[in-house]
Formats: sequence, C-alpha cells, structure tokens
Amino acid sequence: MSSPSHVADTPITDRSQLVENLASGEKPKAQWRIGTEHEKFGFRLDDLRPPTFDGDRGIEALLTGLTRFGWVPVQENGRTIALLRDSASVTLEPAGQLELSGAALETLHQTCVETGTHLNEVAQVAGELQLGFLGMGFQPKWTRADMPWMPKGRYQIMKSYMPKVGALGLDMMTRTCTVQVNLDYASEADMVKKFRVSLALQPIATALFADSPFTEGKPNGYLSYRSHIWTDTDPDRTGMLDFVFEDGFGYERYVDYLLDVPMYFSYRDGIYHDASGQSFRDFLQGRLPVLPGALPTLRDWSDHMTTAFPEVRLKKYLEMRGADSGPWSRICALPAFWVGLLYDQTALDAAWDLVKDFSLAERHALRDGVPKQALSLPFRDGTVRDLAARALEISRDGLRRRAALNADGQDEARFLDVLQEIVDSGKTAAERKLALYHGDWNGDIDRVFREFAY
Repeated sequence: MSSPSHVADTPITDRSQLVENLASGEKPKAQWRIGTEHEKFGFRLDDLRPPTFDGDRGIEALLTGLTRFGWVPVQENGRTIALLRDSASVTLEPAGQLELSGAALETLHQTCVETGTHLNEVAQVAGELQLGFLGMGFQPKWTRADMPWMPKGRYQIMKSYMPKVGALGLDMMTRTCTVQVNLDYASEADMVKKFRVSLALQPIATALFADSPFTEGKPNGYLSYRSHIWTDTDPDRTGMLDFVFEDGFGYERYVDYLLDVPMYFSYRDGIYHDASGQSFRDFLQGRLPVLPGALPTLRDWSDHMTTAFPEVRLKKYLEMRGADSGPWSRICALPAFWVGLLYDQTALDAAWDLVKDFSLAERHALRDGVPKQALSLPFRDGTVRDLAARALEISRDGLRRRAALNADGQDEARFLDVLQEIVDSGKTAAERKLALYHGDWNGDIDRVFREFAY
C-alpha cells in the first residue's frame, strides 16, 4: 500500500483533468521501464513472532539501521515509517510487512540486482536485531490478533472501515504479502490491449506463484489463500473489472470506475481526514462531508487511485497484482513473465490471441478457481497448467526478442526458469510446502521460517 502521494497540489476544476492524468502516462517504447514491488513478513528469530514497530528489535529500528546504506528516512508524526533512495522506497504494510518499491529500471537484470541488493541489506540489519524475513503470500502461523499495527494514519482509517464492507479485509491488511510489477504503455489503444491481456491472464500468474497454503499453523484448503482473501475484502474496489473488455473502454471509463470507488481519506497539512465511504464525485463539487467546501487536488486523486485494488490497476502505468510473494528467484520471475508478454508486440499479439475469446464466465471461473486448485484447475479441454505453459512460451519468446543481455551475454528469459520448473512438474510452491508439512515437518509449521527465510 502506498504512502501519501508526492504529486503537486494542483486543483482539479474539471473531470477532463483526471482523464488527462492517465493519458500523461503514455511513453514511447524506448522509455518503457520496469518497476517491481515485493513485500515480506518479518519475524523474531527466537519466538517467530512478528516484530512490533517500537523497541530495540522493532520495525522502526530496522528502518533506522537501513539508513547506513544511504536510505533517507521519511517520518510521520515524528516516527520513521518509510525510506527513500534515488527513485526507490522502502515502506511498511499495516502489520509491518516490509515492502521494496523498486526504481523504474530498463532491464530485468537490473531489477534482479536491485532486489538482491535490498534483501542483502535487510539481512545484514535484521541479523543484528535477531530478525528474519519470509516471502510467502499469507502469514503461515500467527492469528490476526497477533499481528501488530504500524502507526500510519491511513491504516487506522482503513482498519475501521474494512469490517464494514468485507469479512477478510483486515487479513488482507495484516497477513498478506505480494509481488507485483508496474509496466508502461504507449497509447490508449496500447493500454487497453495490455490491460485486457493482463487481466485475463492474471489468474495464471496467481496459479504459478501460489504460495499461501497455511493459516494459523494448519493447511487452509487453498494454494493461494492470499488470492482468496481479495474475494471478501471490499467488492467496491476489487475484482476482475469486466468493463475493461467492453467496447469503448479507455481512460474515461476507468476514471468513471474510480469516481465510483468510495474514498478512504484526504491527506492535507500532514493530517489524514477520514472520508471513508464518501464520494469523490461529491469532492469534485465541493460537497465532501469531511471537508465541506474544499475541492480536490491531483494529489488527492493520486492518493485515491491507490485505494482501488482490482487484479490489475491503472495509474500512469499498469500494475499486475495477482501473485503471492516468494523467494528472490520468483521476485525476479514475476516481472519477467509480464515483460515478456507485454513489452514485445509479437508476444502481446500472441497473448491476446490466447485470451481474446475467453468469455466473462470463463474469466471469472479462472479467478474463482485458481486460489484452491492453481495449475490443476480444469479449463476447456485441459487445465490452467496448459494455459500457463503456453503463456510462458509466449513470454520467453518475447524476452528473447528483447535481447537485453547482461555482462555474460545472457538474455532475460533465464528469469523464467523457476516458473518453467513449476509448470513442468505441475507442483506449485504451496504444494511443495504442503508435502513437507505432511512429511518431513510432521505438522510443525515453525519449520517454514527456518527453511524458507531469506
């Protein structure tokens, strides 16, 4: 989740500014970049509990420790709640899940180096504090009540609002971790095609990256419980966005969608004003109950865009949001999968051919089925595994055509190898962990922290 936007406080006087805001994200292909984000769970090495914000071994102490690597602290009410370095940031999810929002980089080689550098820096500081970090989609051991809350104003507003609109919203906030990639588009037509392809294939990514089979120490009946949680979080701001596939979809239709997403807050003068459930349309008319007479700014709009949580999200770029977090190799693989599909025109055309005749019912069947069945979910005359194999083939070809080589002459397709192994074996990370749980671990969930920590 995002920190307050740094967009200028330009007043919004006309709805057309909101459309222009999205259109301003258009970039020529030479300027397309890759922005990768991932979250991870912290735990104390002695008792495996999540660290609190305060204290000698707390999350704030970890952030302070990371400043030795050139990170600049960001404060809210006198507390360090984020870090900045160049165009990257380290931020906190509601229960202290640590997120790296990476810089906009040219190649996947750079992305993987960036992620590895970050994990090494975190490991150095965390080791001194006797902390560890784990990449999975859902907290495997601790209850919602066991999870701490970080002192960020927007989270207090969301904490109060979430139970009013869904049963699992607080679990989404405190017990999930994801990896996502942010990618560019050249034009409105390019955005529409990429949006449709990525939305239709998002369940395939969910299946490939499924790694959240445990809740409170026991199997939960899902392979991606994180994905299931989004189905009962808040129907006003989640889901598959069927309108994206309708004729005439473009920036204006997405703006209309966002205007109908209830607000959470307006951040002004260092204060989060609770606007939960109120209408941005009213805000445009100066009729927002919490700020009577005030008109929104582009910063308000930028903040509001971050409070919609569909499977794919449009800002001034497209965000792929369907994957469970995992180890370094899969953090590198997630952007590789989507860059291969979307940043090469031949691959994008092939991916569209793969999904263009999916019906609305089929898209929803995929979205609803993969949290439990992942690659084994039946689809038409085969399974999701078959779809994943074809998508990987298209992506790999796209990456090879990009021909972005590292110093050893290797292209970016190698980052898909970990996903190819999952498809070839038919076994997700979640299924492998379940086999360990029922086998060598003898039902001891604590083993996951020892064997899969970064």
